[in-house]
Amino acid sequence: MHKGNKIYEGKAKILYETDNKDLLIQYFKDDATAFNAAKKGTIHDKGVVNNKISTKMFALLESKGIPTHFVENLSEREMLVKRVAIVPLEVITRNKAAGSFCRNYGVQEGRVLAVPVQEFSYKCDALNDPLINDSHILALELATKEELETIKNMSTKINGIIRDFFAKLNLELIDFKLEFGRYKGKIILADEISPDTCRIWEVGTGRKLDKDRFRHDLGNVEEAYQEVLSRVTK
Repeated sequence: MHKGNKIYEGKAKILYETDNKDLLIQYFKDDATAFNAAKKGTIHDKGVVNNKISTKMFALLESKGIPTHFVENLSEREMLVKRVAIVPLEVITRNKAAGSFCRNYGVQEGRVLAVPVQEFSYKCDALNDPLINDSHILALELATKEELETIKNMSTKINGIIRDFFAKLNLELIDFKLEFGRYKGKIILADEISPDTCRIWEVGTGRKLDKDRFRHDLGNVEEAYQEVLSRVTK
C-alpha cells in the first residue's frame, strides 16, 4: 500500500493518504499529552504498543458485529483504516468513578457507579472539549438523531464486550473514550482503543495500567503499557 501525503496530525496519530481514496494509513506516535496538551512528553514505544492493542481490540469488536474503521495491520506502528468523516464528539463511558467525574461531582475515586455513565464532549481543543448533551448535539447539528442513537447503542455494546474481555485478563475497565466516523453513509467506530483512551486497573491491587501514570507522574509508564499489551495479546 503506497503511503501518500500527510493529511492530518493529531496529538497521538498521523493520517496519510493511500492510492485508494477510501483508505488511509494511521501512524501511531510516541508523543504523550494530558490535560488538553497542557502537559507533554514522550512514552517510549507507546505507538507500537497502542497499534498492537488497537489491532487486537478492533478485531475483537468486528467479530462481535461492531463495524470499525480497521482494515489490517501494516507494521509495528501503522494500520490501514477506512477514510471516515469524524463525528466531532468524544463518547466517554464510565463504569467506576475516576478522573474528571470525581472532580466534577465530588465522588471518591473507585466508587462503583449504579449504572454505567455515558458522557459526550464536543471535540474541540480550542474550547477544552466541553461536556454537551443530546440537545446540544442536535442543535449544533453535530449528528442526527438517528446517528446519535446508533452511537449510544454501539458504545453500550462496546463497553460490555471490552469489559468482559479485560475481566478475563484480570483487568478492570474503569472508563474509556470512543470516537466515531461516517463511512459511506454509516456510523462506524474509529480512532483507537488503548491505554491512552481507557482507564485500566489491575483487579485485586487497583494498580493503574494506563495514561494516568503519565498524567500524574506515577512512574513506570512504559512498563504499564507493556503489561496491558502482554495480557491482551496472549
